[in-house]
Amino acid sequence: MKTSYHFFAFDLGATSGRSLLAKIEDNTITFRELTRFPNKITKVHGQYHWNIFALFEALKDGLKAAVAQGLKIDAIGIDTWGVDFVYLGKDGCILSEPRCYRDPYTDGIPEEYFNVIPKKEVYEATGIQIMNFNSLYQLFAAKKEHSSALEAATGILFMPDALSYLLTGKKVCEYTIASTSQLLNPRTKTFESKLFEAIPLSSSLMQPIVMPGEVIGELTESIMKECGIGPVPVIAVAGHDTGSAVVAVPTDNENFAYLSSGTWSLMGIEVKDPIINEESFALNFTNEGGVNGTTRFLKNITGMWLLEQCRKEWESTGLQYSYEQIVNLSDTAEGFRSLIDPDHESFANPESMTEAIRAYCRRTAQEVPASHAEFIRCIFDSLALKYRKVLESLQQLAPFKIEKLHVIGGGSQNRLLNQSTANSIGIPVVSGPSEATAIGNIMMQAKGIGLVNALCDIRKMVRNSVEPEIFFPEDTLAWTEAYYRFSQILANKYEPLNIKL
Repeated sequence: MKTSYHFFAFDLGATSGRSLLAKIEDNTITFRELTRFPNKITKVHGQYHWNIFALFEALKDGLKAAVAQGLKIDAIGIDTWGVDFVYLGKDGCILSEPRCYRDPYTDGIPEEYFNVIPKKEVYEATGIQIMNFNSLYQLFAAKKEHSSALEAATGILFMPDALSYLLTGKKVCEYTIASTSQLLNPRTKTFESKLFEAIPLSSSLMQPIVMPGEVIGELTESIMKECGIGPVPVIAVAGHDTGSAVVAVPTDNENFAYLSSGTWSLMGIEVKDPIINEESFALNFTNEGGVNGTTRFLKNITGMWLLEQCRKEWESTGLQYSYEQIVNLSDTAEGFRSLIDPDHESFANPESMTEAIRAYCRRTAQEVPASHAEFIRCIFDSLALKYRKVLESLQQLAPFKIEKLHVIGGGSQNRLLNQSTANSIGIPVVSGPSEATAIGNIMMQAKGIGLVNALCDIRKMVRNSVEPEIFFPEDTLAWTEAYYRFSQILANKYEPLNIKL
């Protein structure tokens, strides 16, 4: 009887990607990274694109590295960020490089679309947070600019589905990734035809929906030959990276909120049914697909994107900081000296993030960060305070009392930010696993081959495999005072800030 299983996970983020080889044995998960590579946005004639074929080559490189380990791989799973997609031609070829969600071609597009179908009607049909880069508005923008790829398209595939298509030749649309598009009805779990007709397009461009844990197909003969691998099934994991990450929350009850911390911070709760009402519409919360019939009710918050862009600027001058150095630098700077709204439109994709932060602070009558430590502290303090604001709104809508916040993903390794978040929100913060997305990917592969089934069993195995750290609230008075000031800044009431931590 087989006692150990090996899984290949391809985890693709908006700034980098990696492949991992995992082993499940004795109800525990272990894994190691095989390859890591940058995922760069390419600017061509003023348009921002992803290089899908470079990503496919990186995927095959990862498979070759896995084969070199001499182990039989039981399954393959792919997760990526949401909303972006490729167009397929009638011969099955990808017609163009996918546009990047940070491309400004969608600026102002939602407002134009709402002239056709009102904003509230769009939200009621989808339950999705209105963000200009949602797939719905990307398609509307592409139609408006007479995209030759869209005009010739006979099909559309979201990013993880496009990569699985290149591996298997099978065209599917995984549910969690489709749910990010604002094209899907979360109640019926089908695409909403009227939203396509308003563009106008046909919903027949979309592929059949498959649920997380379903088998997409086996590797094609050409892939097996090129990578030196046998017939391995490709599983539809939770293709949206946040969907995979939430699978790996090591909780033993339902009274929690999660914060998936990476380039984006996504804060939410897990519920059975979508929450779509006047309040969720007013607060612009989103209902995205989860695994095993769950809904991820959440809000997108700009996360480490702010810091990543600052780091790029500093690296261009020859200064490279490790993650540990960044945290240590932040701890040397005065707290609450400068605060920003991480979700302000000026931080979406500026030419210079440091200058955008300076400009925001000047506009809001605050001290302007000068040193790298001050920029880092400004970002961390602002994120922790924004988390409180979102969590307060989330609690208003949650059908249960939120007792703790699970921070998962790469940002969970930032102990200073974890402690700041606990201080800010006033409830315990449980950090880890930092590799939540990869673990969730692996566990849904395990579900796909019948190794596990129930979500509670999956999370029990995660708890067997990781040791989270708990942070309890401290300095609550200072953080409450800072939150009051932060709220004034967001409400455009600018006054100098003199709180010290």
